[in-house]
Parts: sequence; C-alpha cells; structure tokens
Amino acid sequence: MNISPPPANLCRVKRELEDGYELDDDPGRVELDVVCEFLSVEAYWSKGRPRELIEKTFHEATRVVGLYAPDGPMVGYCRANSDEVVFAYLCDVFVLAEHRGRGLGKELVREMVDGSPLKDLRWLLGTADAHDMYRELGFRKPSFRIMERPGSKFADDPPSE
Repeated sequence: MNISPPPANLCRVKRELEDGYELDDDPGRVELDVVCEFLSVEAYWSKGRPRELIEKTFHEATRVVGLYAPDGPMVGYCRANSDEVVFAYLCDVFVLAEHRGRGLGKELVREMVDGSPLKDLRWLLGTADAHDMYRELGFRKPSFRIMERPGSKFADDPPSE
C-alpha cells in the first residue's frame, strides 16, 4: 500500500497510556481493515460507506492517530483534515466496543488535538452522541458565524435552525 508521508510540520508521536495501551500517529501502522470495517458497518455517521472512500479519506488526512491494545492490534482511530493555518476538522473518532469505558476515546482525541502543531487552530467536529466528552476537551457549540451546507449524501440529517 502506498502511504503518503505526513506534512513536514507534523512530528511523529508515540505515547503509552495506562494498562499498556498506546497512541501512535504513524499512518504506516494503521490497520485499514479495522478502520474500514468499523466505519462502514458500525459507525452511524458512515455506515455503508464504500471502502475506497474510507481509504481515500485516510490517505488525504492531515493527521491520523491510532489507538493500540497492549498486545498490539489497533482498537481505535481518528483523523483530522486541516488547512494547517486556520482550522482543523476532527473526523471518524472511534474506539472498539470491547475497549470502551476506560477513557481511551478522550485520550485519543486529546492526542489528536493537543498533541500536534495544529492545537492552536479552530477545531470543528460533528457528533450525535459524545457532546459531554468533547466539552471536557474544550469543544463547545459553534459561534453564530458557523453555518453548514450538507452535501446530497447527507440528506437524512435533520434540518438545523
């Protein structure tokens, strides 16, 4: 598989967490089969998304961070897209069900946001179910200036006011 190197201003990070879990932003270590399976089958925001689109989002990401179990397999993932000047968008955050409840998702997001040169940018994300966790990490409702134009692929989203 041909994996593009990260942007030059993003340094590699590998950090051990409690219980032997590890965060790593090396895209070469990401298990795309795990990412594609979760995003296309389990994630409410991307259920049914074809593998080729998931792989494209991975390859075009500004940064990816994987979460790895003590025995080595990938059990969580997130990615960010950014212009690296003004904004960053947090996407596809997940921790496999059997590894939830340990604060690993929070550490995954913390590493993505606070552990990178992108930390001082305006971060955006979309979520239907993790508002409390994201608030704990400094996210809040967007300002009155933020608007959204959903694409035709997202026609089932409820209308916003």
